Amino acid sequence: MSSESKDKTPESAEPKAAGQSGEPTAAVETERLRTELMKKEAEARENYDRYVRAVADLDNFKKRTQRERAEQLRFAQEPLIRDLLPVVDNLERAVSHAEGGGNGQPLVEGVSLVLRSLLDLLEKHGVKRIEARGALFDPTQHEALARVELPDEEPNRVVDQYQPGYLLHDRLLRAAQVTVSSRPEKAVESDPNDD
Repeated sequence: MSSESKDKTPESAEPKAAGQSGEPTAAVETERLRTELMKKEAEARENYDRYVRAVADLDNFKKRTQRERAEQLRFAQEPLIRDLLPVVDNLERAVSHAEGGGNGQPLVEGVSLVLRSLLDLLEKHGVKRIEARGALFDPTQHEALARVELPDEEPNRVVDQYQPGYLLHDRLLRAAQVTVSSRPEKAVESDPNDD
């Protein structure tokens, strides 16, 4: 009776009664394999569902990261722009003051103050001005536009600066454009016997 309750199909009860010493019949084995297959199929569906969700989560993460990065790049210069606004205000005040008339001296003073505040602001944000005049020529920071022969000056010394250079946290933004000194070339005396 206990073997019949384990095996719910009537065919499975006959062979055991016929004396096959408790070995499962083909029908019982088939049913067991079918049940196991159904469990494995359900497990595979669960794994596939998890896989699909994981792929979707990864895709959403990538999209969110790209959006956040684009947003961050879009507003990266916000602190600099916010700090530039007072400089704009000062320029507007200088222009309105100059429109009031006068000899132009107030405009010069106003623009000088604005320039000073702008240079201070750049320095606050890590920008350093390269003052090259009088320094030895450095090709990593200077761009030589001209070379001048000066007998009194040490060779490769910057004697004039057309445009200052700038560094941002030790990275060159723009090289200083300069004139560099050189020793005068000695005139080569021509030998009259060369003819």
